[in-house]
Formats: sequence, C-alpha cells, structure tokens
Amino acid sequence: MKKILFVINTMGRAGAESALNNLLKRLSGMPEYSLSLYVMIPRGELFAGVPEGVRILNRRVSRGSVLSASGRLFIARQALCAFFRRGAGFRMLPSIVKNLLRQKKDTGRIQLDKAMWRLFSESVPAPKEDFDLAVAYLEGSATYFVADRVRARRKAAFIHIDYGRAGYTPEMDEGCYDRIDRIFTVSGEVADRFLDVYPGCRDKVYLFRNLLDREDILRKAQEKAFEARPAGTLLVTVGRLHYQKAYDIAIAVCSRLKADGYPVNWYVLGDGSERTGLERLIDECQVRDSFHLMGAVENPYPFIAAADIYVHVTRFEGKSIAIEEAQILGRPILASDCTGNREQIADGYDGILCELTVDSVTRALEDMIDRPELRNMLHENVLQKRMEHPEDMEALLSLAGSAARAAE
Repeated sequence: MKKILFVINTMGRAGAESALNNLLKRLSGMPEYSLSLYVMIPRGELFAGVPEGVRILNRRVSRGSVLSASGRLFIARQALCAFFRRGAGFRMLPSIVKNLLRQKKDTGRIQLDKAMWRLFSESVPAPKEDFDLAVAYLEGSATYFVADRVRARRKAAFIHIDYGRAGYTPEMDEGCYDRIDRIFTVSGEVADRFLDVYPGCRDKVYLFRNLLDREDILRKAQEKAFEARPAGTLLVTVGRLHYQKAYDIAIAVCSRLKADGYPVNWYVLGDGSERTGLERLIDECQVRDSFHLMGAVENPYPFIAAADIYVHVTRFEGKSIAIEEAQILGRPILASDCTGNREQIADGYDGILCELTVDSVTRALEDMIDRPELRNMLHENVLQKRMEHPEDMEALLSLAGSAARAAE
C-alpha cells in the first residue's frame, strides 16, 4: 500500500481547500493508497468534508472559520506560540523583516501571512513516520514544511496562484523548490507565472487542474437561495473579502449601474479581513440597498444557480474554482481579463472578459443586461466545457508509484 501525505495551510472555506477534499474523495476510493492529512494551522470549516478513511495527523482540530474574529484570534495565538517555540521567532526575526521589505518593494503591499509561513513550518511538530509521497497542496508554509521537515521518498507541491503577484519571492522560499520532485500548477498561465520566478524548474512543472464534484454541485444547487427572488438583475460573486478580489471596483460599479438606471441586487458570498473597509465603502457609494455582503455561506450553489450573471472581476487569479462552479451551473460569466481568468473563459463564447476598471466592468455588465440573447448563448456554450482531466491524476499517482518501486 502506498502512503501519501497531504499538507495544507488551513482548512478554511476556500477554493484550494475544497479542491483538496475533492482529490481526497477520489483517492479514498482506491484501496492501494493510505492517505494522511496534516494542516499547518488546524482550523477551518472544511475539516467536515475530509472523507472517512483519511487519517488527520493533527492532535486537535477546530472546525471554526479562519476568517471570523475568533478565527483570526486562533491564528494569532498559533503565531505567538510558533514565535516562542524553541526560540524560532527570535532566530527568524531578521529574515521575517527582510521578507516584508522585499514584499513591499516587489508588490507595493505587505502581506504578513506570507512572511510568517516559514515560522509556522519550522516550529510545528513534524510527522515521525515515512511516506512514499508527500504533497504540499498550497504555497507557503505547507510547501516549506514538506520540503524541509517531512520524510518522504518523493515530494510534490501545488501552485494555485500568480506566484509573484501573490507576494512570494525566492528569498522567502529559501530554495524549497530544489527539494521538490514535481510541481503541479492548476493552469498553464499559473505555470508561466511560476516559471517567471523559477525558470530552472521548467522540467518539474506539470498540470493538475482543479477537481470538482459535479453531481454534488448540481444536487446542492437545488436548494432555495431566496424566499422571494430579489428585484432587478441578480449578480452573484463568491470569494473571500481580500484585496485580490477587487471588491472596491465592484462596489463602484454597482454605484454606477444604479446611477445609469440599472436596478441590480449584487450578492457577495465570502468573508475576510477587509469587511469593515468594504462596509464603509458601500455606505460611501450609497449602495447599501443593492450590494450585499452575505458572509461565508455553507452552500453557495443555489445563489450561483439563481444568478442572471456570475461576476468574477479580480486583480489576479490562479484558477478560480468559483468560476468553474458557475460554469457547471451554466451561468453567464463576466470576469476580469487577468491571469487564470483568461484561461478559463473564451471571451465572447462561454463568458465575457473585460479590463479591470470601473468603466469597463460597468459597460460589460450593462451590455450583458441589455442582451438576453447574449446571456442565453453563453449559457448554452458554457455547458459544453470539458471539466474532467484524468491525465492530471495519472501524473500525480505515477510519482507515488515510482516512490513505492524505489522502496522495494
């Protein structure tokens, strides 16, 4: 039996975590694999979705949200413990400061979580057993941990984002990808952006597109989203409240639509650290009656299925699971023309891409609202998309197989 360990940063309600559970479900039905899961910060609602038979190595886990106030306090406590455990924080403080300064220079923003990931990876206890394959399913702490702390015959890492724009740097990574045998990216564009940062890893990079449970999505979409359908055009967006997701642009667009005489109700499903600032912006733009922050929703699919248009205007992406879910549900989609989004949508055929500006997004939405025949065409075409790629799974499992053969 081949032993595979998966490592991820948290199990919060987000795309990568959802895709990991779908992957674990596929593998849990294969008796030749023994599956284990280790979570760097052991909290998140999606622990509930880990299939039976997957061994969770963390001694204690919490199923609470990582984005709530209590979740942020939980992570802060974990960070404080990591800082003082074996003096790791004092040892690494110069490196943390250096990484923050480099982030600021490269991206114009400071993302403390990125700079702290190595602290977590070096301070938490490592598994005492050996594995045939260890898979870091997310960038940052999980990858550092697998590269440096896990004993495995073969090691793999997943990349889900535009690596450079997300705030990662080779200095921060400290050569971790040299110790990884195979790197899986969720899209071709994600691979290109990763190779911009790590051109020497080209021979290691393989494609592994997100796995989705189509039947489960269609089943859950049958539930009721609204007691009574809201008036006007119904717009829906799913994603955490984060700078990457460009909700500041969306709120300004909502205001412009309202001024132009387009009655809309725009529902955002997700939570995050920017909620307070976005609430303030909603009031400033006077769209409290039409732009609704719903928070994290356990089942977003009825909302997506009810949408006249699914809107995904983001600053950058890896490969959006939310877009794929909207495609499975046949929704007309408007997305910003950026890394990730443009690989998922054929502009004018199964969705619309536009520049990420208030003017461009407003014009595109007004055109889609005015042209029901365009929305119908997008609906028909998106239902024809190929969503399954069995060759991706083979690239991952062949690595586990080679590890097992090497052990014989």
